[in-house]
Amino acid sequence: MTKPYIGGQAVIEGVMMRSPKSFVVAVRRPDGKIAIREQKWELLLAKLPFLRWPLLRGALVLLESLHNGFSALKFSAEHGMPPEEQGKKAGALVTKLMALGLFLWADGPDAAPAPTVEDVAAQKKRDTESTLMLALATVMMVSLFIALPHVLTWALGLWLGPALDSQGALFHVVDGVFRVGILVGYIYAISRSKEASRLFQYHGAEHKAIWTYETDKALTVGEAKPFTTRHPRCGTSFLFIVVGVAVTLHVVLLPFVPRLHPNEFVHQLLLVLVKIPMAFPIAGIAYELQRWSAKESCPRAITMLTRPGIWMQSVTTQEPEDSQLEIALLSLEKAMDREHGRTTRAEGINLYPDFAAAKAA
Repeated sequence: MTKPYIGGQAVIEGVMMRSPKSFVVAVRRPDGKIAIREQKWELLLAKLPFLRWPLLRGALVLLESLHNGFSALKFSAEHGMPPEEQGKKAGALVTKLMALGLFLWADGPDAAPAPTVEDVAAQKKRDTESTLMLALATVMMVSLFIALPHVLTWALGLWLGPALDSQGALFHVVDGVFRVGILVGYIYAISRSKEASRLFQYHGAEHKAIWTYETDKALTVGEAKPFTTRHPRCGTSFLFIVVGVAVTLHVVLLPFVPRLHPNEFVHQLLLVLVKIPMAFPIAGIAYELQRWSAKESCPRAITMLTRPGIWMQSVTTQEPEDSQLEIALLSLEKAMDREHGRTTRAEGINLYPDFAAAKAA
């Protein structure tokens, strides 16, 4: 029997785990209690099964990750941060992480009593805040990882002359180099913050938990600890594969795009706008390559695409504490319980006094 595919995401003081049917976030609160939210993995466009075909599914899975991952990140900020650090500080951290693209977005339903008028008003306010954060993160992603590399390459071309014209292949190779540089710099800048250090420990805990599951070990701290914090299907590796695929497609396709406007500045702006929708097929191809790279039969040329991301995981993952491994293993165990129908717990949020109580529930 094929094992269900498990994916994960580090969040603020916790870990999200997902399977084909389940979506669980476990967070250790400042008071030591553990908050766990369990629900279904929300599929987008479920009535259009052809969008699950290879090459098409990658972009849809990415959108689902954005949709559900932001929910996980918001939940973790609400439960994992002290009350005095919530609000603007939490919003700023969530936005930075969303812009990186490793930790993603939008809200899912929680089981709750019938809402009061006050609840509805509060929810509308939260929805507005979420929309603003989502919009800001999207602008940051496009600006940092698409527009800025292009503008820097164009500026370099103005200095070097026709050899770096935007209709030549070299332009898009240099654009890719700038993109990698900006990506590495952004990750490094985030890694210098105190919050990121804790987040990257949970990232390591998430990977160790998934390795434990994939090798059929018992989901215990003792079994999980020996595993590496690096994993080939990590979002960090995915970002570098995306850059490789983007450079390849830009080199192959964009030199055939005719001049879009007689004014050079407007022409470059329109080229940036052309690149934005190209992100979807690029994500689809990158998704298939990353899944392929995790298989033993994968050609060495493909696995090489993941190497920069695996090296970068020396920054984005850190050795977790046992208490952090407990959270990752709890999240994974609850996700698998729901995936296999082994639980009668209702969807929604449960609060437990400690790890033992959460594991026994």
